[in-house]
Amino acid sequence: MKNKFYITTAIDYVNAEPHIGHAYQKIVADVLARWHKLKGDEVFFVTGTDEHGKKVQKAAEKAGKPVEKFVDETAKKFKEAWKSLNIIPDRFLRTTDKDHKKVVKEFIEKCNKAGDIYLGEYEGHYCTDCEAYYTERDAPDFICPVHKKKLDKLKEKSYFFKLSKYKKFLLNLYKEHPEFILPKARRNETISRVKEGLQDLSISRTSFDWGIEFPLDKEHITYVWFDALINYYTATRTKGKEKFWPANLHLLGKDNTWFHCVYWPAMLESAGVKLPITTFNHGFLKFNGQKISKSLGNAISPKILVEKYGVDTVRYFCLRHFPFGDDGDFDEKALIARHNNELANKLGNLVSRVAGLIDKNGIENFDWKKSEEVIIKRNISLTNINLFTLNLKKNLYELSNLVQKSVDGLIEEFKFDKALNEIFAFIDVCNEYVQSKKIWETNDKKALYELKESILKVAELLSPFIPESSEKIIKQFSAKKIKKGDILFKKI
Repeated sequence: MKNKFYITTAIDYVNAEPHIGHAYQKIVADVLARWHKLKGDEVFFVTGTDEHGKKVQKAAEKAGKPVEKFVDETAKKFKEAWKSLNIIPDRFLRTTDKDHKKVVKEFIEKCNKAGDIYLGEYEGHYCTDCEAYYTERDAPDFICPVHKKKLDKLKEKSYFFKLSKYKKFLLNLYKEHPEFILPKARRNETISRVKEGLQDLSISRTSFDWGIEFPLDKEHITYVWFDALINYYTATRTKGKEKFWPANLHLLGKDNTWFHCVYWPAMLESAGVKLPITTFNHGFLKFNGQKISKSLGNAISPKILVEKYGVDTVRYFCLRHFPFGDDGDFDEKALIARHNNELANKLGNLVSRVAGLIDKNGIENFDWKKSEEVIIKRNISLTNINLFTLNLKKNLYELSNLVQKSVDGLIEEFKFDKALNEIFAFIDVCNEYVQSKKIWETNDKKALYELKESILKVAELLSPFIPESSEKIIKQFSAKKIKKGDILFKKI
């Protein structure tokens, strides 16, 4: 039986257009989805848009558009942005979708049946941009720690979820299943805050009307975060998708840790629904050294970057240049350097040279099975090899299989930069192999065959990261008659 792999991303607010900061997480999710498909797993990849709440309603008013039209137009822009980056989700879920509204109402009724919802009155300081209340401890002088704006003081009747009831449950969860919150630093932060105590969560609003009707009281709408979190579960409530719950992985920005690692598991426990296995809470992406922000004027559209540099270069850079989990900087100078030095000089040069040598000398009559094979039995990491002293008489194809094992392990640990480093270390070996064998002089068909097979393996391993270029390589080197072809990566 196939293993199932259900991966989700955070769903993005539609109060503004998509930028490269949004795209970073979606690229990672797409790479993981493609990698698991490559392994033969049955994959379900879901992303989407968060379309309710006061912030969205205000953005529509500012744009002078009916809110329904505004969210339709903005959601379309997110879909187009992900398509331009070759990100292919199995479902793009919008919180305005009919099935989501139905599931949210059913979920709330389950929590109510468990005795976890009650009517009260809430008075507190609220940030509309965050769609969240803050205490003075979290927001000194009642200034939003994220948006640096003064918080609004609000008082309204509200239904509450008994979050305080779940303190012991949550602490046990973190202890017994440490993989629930990754990386470790986020887990430690969350445990520390939960130990201080939990306040019940306000889950309905009456001060505006753009949201899902609260099923227990028609005068209220559902708080946007309570609605949005349920989207991951909604996607598995359609016929044939039920088997994918619980989610294997929620990918999130670190600012979403509290919502997904405290509210969400408590909500699921209350509703009697199984918990996801892992939430990975990664750092932020900056752009040329600055935090990405519409107000700073650096919220660069993914489509513009793709038009400027090419889809695979943007994808490659996001996964290669900084460790996933930490904050990273989308530095255009560094992107150009990696494109030229790694994609063009190393990978592109290898593909061009070997295709040209095969085109000139041919390998059609070479019998691989009858040739002498040297099998490498040691499990090694290429990054620990001195590439220029490597015994290049060894079988490259067998070495490539060891690379695959190493890359698989690194991807399982979310070490995408190291996985790509491993693949490119093998590309270095292949380039050195061409030089050491002097194939342009010897016409060594065995060496050419090894290189052909190795390039196909490289293309396969890179296919989740740079799918468009990998497809071109596979098509070129799987042909009966291999031709040199066009330059794979033109230098910037």
